[in-house]
Amino acid sequence: MVRSTVAHVDLAALQHNFTAIQAFLRQGGDRTPPDVIAVVKANAYGHGSERVALALEQAGAAMLACADIEEGVVLRRAGVRVPILVFGALSVSDLDGLFDFGLTPTISSPSAAKAVQTAASKRAATIGYHLKIDTGMNRLGFRHDNIGRTLPAVVASPNLRLDAVFTHFASADVPESTLLDTQRERFERATLVVDALAKTRVRRHAANSAATLRDSRVWYDAVRPGLLLYGIVPPPLAATIPLRPVMSLTSRVTAVKGLRSGEGVGYGWRFQTDTPRSIAIVPAGYADGLDARLGGRSSVLIRGHRVPIVGAVSMDMITVDVTGLDDVAPGDEVVILGAQGDETWQRIDAREMAASIGTIPWEIVCRLGTRVERQYS
Repeated sequence: MVRSTVAHVDLAALQHNFTAIQAFLRQGGDRTPPDVIAVVKANAYGHGSERVALALEQAGAAMLACADIEEGVVLRRAGVRVPILVFGALSVSDLDGLFDFGLTPTISSPSAAKAVQTAASKRAATIGYHLKIDTGMNRLGFRHDNIGRTLPAVVASPNLRLDAVFTHFASADVPESTLLDTQRERFERATLVVDALAKTRVRRHAANSAATLRDSRVWYDAVRPGLLLYGIVPPPLAATIPLRPVMSLTSRVTAVKGLRSGEGVGYGWRFQTDTPRSIAIVPAGYADGLDARLGGRSSVLIRGHRVPIVGAVSMDMITVDVTGLDDVAPGDEVVILGAQGDETWQRIDAREMAASIGTIPWEIVCRLGTRVERQYS
């Protein structure tokens, strides 16, 4: 049996977006277009990592990127064959997974380098890695201004092969910030030191979705789109890339009832009416990933009309005000994210929903609950 609340994932749209991003990257002049490292961490931003990863591999992704070894193992067990980069820290993971499943680690500290070197030496193996330089995010990575001291031993590790160097931009989606330029300059200075230590030019990557849109100077040898792949432009930016939304979220009306003047609905009666209203009950709530702040701030689509979410978002349901839509009945489709019918102009997307509650679209899609079935087409 399938619950009423279902996420529909359009893999053809995903592959279209990948191809459209590639076409955009070919506009960078006479230089060779960068490769695309497709980011599928956090269950492919809520879309389902296994099916999404296989579709991106088929579309031509040079590499996939996930958050940790455990996510990488899931992809390998699903049949993914292209290289998989593990972005996150290695200190809390079982390093056996790197070797048993052919994953590419990120080395972002001397201690991580020692741990991977020890593990590789025990197996008499050589493992390729990507080196992370901290240019201003101040989370993981070797400090850009200290690598002359911290990197020589890492680069000299006999069982480690340096395949690429990268950084992470902290404010690529903040147009008024100058930090993107500062980080770019720091990264380019740092990579000169890395190249000198490695005695070769090492491949570089830095650009997430926002940076890819903003500055072709940071495309380097590869870019790392995440949100763009799923058809969402990082706010407040705009894009000329012809993207298609990949995910929609729908449910069904389970009941319709009346509220009398002076009555309220839901926990705490956060919505009260001074006139008679018609309320529809929809079986989707915060256990499905809907933010509790949506009540009174966002809408859904029923019969081609926007109707407001009213009252508290409960664990398993929301209530929407359908006053004036006299034909609404149990079983009617409810669009929480996406378009309804042929009225494609009437759409609720992740950017709109995020803006209504003061958050970011990454959170909207990533928090989609595990009990929501993903249906692929």
